[in-house]
Amino acid sequence: MEKVMGAPIEYRSAREAREHFKDILDAADDGRPATVTRDARRVAAVDADRLVHFLTRIRPSGAEAVAENDGWSIFIPGLPVAADGTTLDEAVAEMIDALRDYAEEWADHLRLAPNHADNWGLVQIVALSSDDQLRDWLLG
Repeated sequence: MEKVMGAPIEYRSAREAREHFKDILDAADDGRPATVTRDARRVAAVDADRLVHFLTRIRPSGAEAVAENDGWSIFIPGLPVAADGTTLDEAVAEMIDALRDYAEEWADHLRLAPNHADNWGLVQIVALSSDDQLRDWLLG
């Protein structure tokens, strides 16, 4: 494939993509579409920060924080993830840890469970975000 500056790039095999790996990274860094086809399946390379920014805008956390007698609880409706803390900051920090644990479990086996399969976007947010980005997303 001939490379045209500023244009999307597409490689039709993993071998071809390996030979042009720098071009793929450059395109992703520039925000241009960069795809690789392998076994009739197309994969895209994207800038992780741009992806997180986009995903967090279209998928707000919906987290709910509840003050209780001796602290705070935080949860995201519809997810089997919750956390508690004596302060809101502590509850949020615990929630970030719980979300990271969930993302690991999702990648390991939950992605195959019908009631968890649609959480791909959430897992991308969690896996690609810093703790500060997740804190901002949770507190929205």
